[in-house]
Amino acid sequence: MPELPEVETVRRGLAPAMEGAKIARADVNRPDLRWPFPPRMAERLAGQPVLRLRRRSKYILADLGSDETLLIHLGMSGRMLISGDPLGQFLHDHPMPEKHDHVVFHMDNGARITFNDPRRFGAMDLMATGAADQHPLLTKLGPEPLGNQFNEDYLKSALKGKNTPIKSALLDQRIVAGLGNIYVCEALYRARISPKRRAGQISAGRVASLVPIIRAVVAEAIKAGGSSLRDFRQTDGELGYFQHRFDVYDREEQPCRTPGCTRQIARVAQSGRSSFYCPSCQR
Repeated sequence: MPELPEVETVRRGLAPAMEGAKIARADVNRPDLRWPFPPRMAERLAGQPVLRLRRRSKYILADLGSDETLLIHLGMSGRMLISGDPLGQFLHDHPMPEKHDHVVFHMDNGARITFNDPRRFGAMDLMATGAADQHPLLTKLGPEPLGNQFNEDYLKSALKGKNTPIKSALLDQRIVAGLGNIYVCEALYRARISPKRRAGQISAGRVASLVPIIRAVVAEAIKAGGSSLRDFRQTDGELGYFQHRFDVYDREEQPCRTPGCTRQIARVAQSGRSSFYCPSCQR
């Protein structure tokens, strides 16, 4: 499932095509994805200017001129691809419709944004912009890892006394929003913290060190266009490239990259997910 860097990459790709333009028409080709679409979705989107595209955790939020906000979640396999050539910005001609093109936004600037989702785990919803933070999918989210509220004092307080493994704690969206399996594995490797360590037993200094490390990992992944392992594509169809920089994720039985370390990367199952780490470097 796309994590924060992938979703932010998509948001940035969509912004030139959508912000400041109107949705001339929306084709909604099925009644639902993971959940039913909101009532009269196509009618409510038609003619609406997109005032701003923003992101909260793993969700893209499009604020509309109607004082409603469109929430978009990519799910496991969702892609948003731009076609058309208004003002020479978008390089791809409009493709022929495909089987899993479930929602298509026809913008008044000539761009077309197609939401394609073979597995149909994605989601879309419409809500009042002023109450967007109270949406059930958003209301309990923790601070953004690149935001000012995510700082050393906050993380030390959030993890204090927790008996869950640090890996599980950092995946808890109520503690920090948007992190997923890939980037938590990579951050814990850089911090030299084992994913199996109990969160509440890690020293305050080591917890504090996680904050700039998490920020750096996320920022580097965004700059690289995210990670493409299976389904993820950028809005122009290109792959992300951060997967070429993985130190531990998906590198089981490969050599640790720490200079002087002779161990191999190990994998352990935690809460139904694979954690990758170096048993020697991470304690």
